[in-house]
Amino acid sequence: MDLLGKLNEKIDNLLKKYEELQQENENLKLELENTKEMLAEKDTELLECKEKMALKEIELEEVVSKIEAILGK
Repeated sequence: MDLLGKLNEKIDNLLKKYEELQQENENLKLELENTKEMLAEKDTELLECKEKMALKEIELEEVVSKIEAILGK
């Protein structure tokens, strides 16, 4: 194989590898976006759970206060 043929083969291989890496990069971008969306959903769920827990703590404090009031009488 002559020098020009080898050069063309190397260029073709580089172009193929470049296209493969572009596709892999695109796949990783999509995966990252999906992960970010899932994280945002989990953050929302966590916030809702924290709010519910805070409300339950308030309810618990009210019940404890009522019990203490009854026992104190």
